[in-house]
Amino acid sequence: MMGTDFPAGYLPPDAGASAFSRLGTLLSDADLTFGNLEGPLCDGGATTKCGEGENCYAFRTPTAYGKWLKEAGFDLGSTANNHAEDFGTSCRLETERTLDALGIAWSGRPGTVATVERDGLRIGLIGFHTNPNSHYVNDLASASTLVAAVARTHDLVVVSFHGGAEGRSATHVPAGKEVFLGEDRGDLRKFARTVVAAGADLVLGHGPHVPRGLEVIDGRLVAYSLGNFSTYGRFNLSGDLATSLVLEATLDATGAWTGGRILPVRQVGEGIPEPDPTGRAIALMSELTLADFPDTGPRIAADGTLTPR
Repeated sequence: MMGTDFPAGYLPPDAGASAFSRLGTLLSDADLTFGNLEGPLCDGGATTKCGEGENCYAFRTPTAYGKWLKEAGFDLGSTANNHAEDFGTSCRLETERTLDALGIAWSGRPGTVATVERDGLRIGLIGFHTNPNSHYVNDLASASTLVAAVARTHDLVVVSFHGGAEGRSATHVPAGKEVFLGEDRGDLRKFARTVVAAGADLVLGHGPHVPRGLEVIDGRLVAYSLGNFSTYGRFNLSGDLATSLVLEATLDATGAWTGGRILPVRQVGEGIPEPDPTGRAIALMSELTLADFPDTGPRIAADGTLTPR
C-alpha cells in the first residue's frame, strides 16, 4: 500500500517515486517476485466502509502509482484481501485492468488464476482470502479441488492467503481456527496442509501485519506471514511492526524447496522500505519458527540463509 488518497493527506510528496527506491535491485533480482496488493489502484469510486470524518482504514492508491510496482520488479500479485473492495467492485476491476496493462499477473476474485512462464516452466498463482469475494480460505474442499486443477496444467503452483489475526500480538500461528474482531480468519495450519497435499509448491501468507514463522510440509515451504512491507502513512510502525523482510525461496523443477534466504528490511519514516543492516527480521523469524515449528521449520542461519532440515 504505497499511500492512499482517502482520507486526504496520506500520499507521499513525490507521487510514489520513493516507494521502493531504497531497495535497489532487491526485488528485481529474482526470477519471479510476488507481493500482496493491500487495496485498490483506482482513481474514482466511493467507499461505504466509512465516512470522511471517521478514523477508518479504507485505502485507494492512484493508478499512476502502479508503475512503481513494475519498476521495483513485481511480477505476480494477490488482490485477495480485506481491502480489495474498499471502493467497491468498480475499483477492484480498475485495479485488475491496471495490473494487466503493467504486465503484472494477479489472482484474487473467484476463478482468477495468474499464469506466468519462466525457463520453460508454467507457473500458476492462486490468491485466497477469508472472505468469499475471493477464493475462500475456509472452504478447504474447494481450495483442494482448485489447487489440484491448477497443478494439472502448471509445472509449479504458488498459493497465497490473506488470513489470521492482526497486530503485534499475532506473531504466532495457533493450532486451530483464528478469530479476530468476530471474524473467522481461518485455520491456517490446516489450510497449508490441504493445499500442499493438493499440489501447491509454495505457500505465502499475509494479513497479520507482522512476520510469522516458516514451515516445510512435504518438501514445500510455507510462510505464514511476511509482515508489512510498504505501508505508507496509515500503519503503526513502532517496534517490530516496522520489521519486514523479503523471502527468497528456491524451488527445483519438481516444485521441491531447496533453500533460500531471509533478506531483512525495515520501514522508515512514513513507511518506506529499506534494507535493514541490523538483521532484525532474521532473528525474529528464527525465534518464531523455532517456537511454532520446532520439528518442521527450516534451518535459519545467522546470516538469513535457509536450508531444509
